[in-house]
Amino acid sequence: MPSRKDRGFEHPIPSEITPRAVYEGRRELLRRMAAGSAGAALAAWAGRDALAGVARPGKLAPLPGGSSTVPGAMTMDRPTAYEHVTGYNNFYEFGTDKDDPARHAGALRTQPWSVIVEGEVHKPRTYALEDLLRLAPMEERIYRLRCVEGWSMVVPWVGYSLAELIRRVEPTGNARYVEFHTVADKTSMPGLASRVLLWPYVEGLRLDEALHPLTLLAFGLYGEVLPKQNGAPVRLVVPWKYGFKSGKSVVRIRFVEKQPTTAWMAAAPHEYGFYSNVNPHVDHPRWSQATERRIGENGLFQRKRPTLMFNGYEAQVGQLYAGMDLRKHY
Repeated sequence: MPSRKDRGFEHPIPSEITPRAVYEGRRELLRRMAAGSAGAALAAWAGRDALAGVARPGKLAPLPGGSSTVPGAMTMDRPTAYEHVTGYNNFYEFGTDKDDPARHAGALRTQPWSVIVEGEVHKPRTYALEDLLRLAPMEERIYRLRCVEGWSMVVPWVGYSLAELIRRVEPTGNARYVEFHTVADKTSMPGLASRVLLWPYVEGLRLDEALHPLTLLAFGLYGEVLPKQNGAPVRLVVPWKYGFKSGKSVVRIRFVEKQPTTAWMAAAPHEYGFYSNVNPHVDHPRWSQATERRIGENGLFQRKRPTLMFNGYEAQVGQLYAGMDLRKHY
């Protein structure tokens, strides 16, 4: 059996996962969490104007988060460097080039922010961002991110399982799917002038997918609040699906009975299906999915590696699709 080094990854250490200065600064917060005062620490953090992802000199505000105990939540792949995670993005609302989000997203207003939760739920509610931050303990999770274009990253996210929110709004018996709407602000998003997609951006999950503990409501990465180009102030992360399934800058969550038509399904239904699970055996019409290029590994785009079924999360999520034809339900 090949060693971890031969397989191309090794156990990360904290200084590789989080910038050392931020990691050291979080120790007191983590000690307070261990002592049972996490709520107070989070409430104090939430009151800061950095809450919404406003840049500080040199860094963003630290976000408290303990290690996750969810099976599969801490991949052993080496995390991608911070500058690649925050500088190489698909966020078409800010433009279609990979550096457009980092160049243009600073104009996005993320304070105040609220998320409307509605539809087939017993307890619909509009959550202020501060409410969402206090809703459940934050965790740090190191997930693989696989883009349908054939590139990948490894990102240390901070957040909690979307299921924490779902349980509180109590879906009705008619709720079979969850639909996510993201912000569409013409004053700060130059990409909205294009006809690439219908705006606002819409994504969706089956209810059992949304309830899976790996499905993350994310507020930060690398131990800090989300940069705007990465979906500040709150986004979805579904690690076994292609990256476009994880809506950024979410403003509305709807529980519905019928399968939603997502943004990419509406734009190109022959290329993008509802499920969009990472599958090396089903190619996109324009890209092979058998291999991927890990951003920043041995120089940008110099090495390809085999793509893993469900992005390496098959043991955790494969049962969700038992008996399904994954070529038909792509």
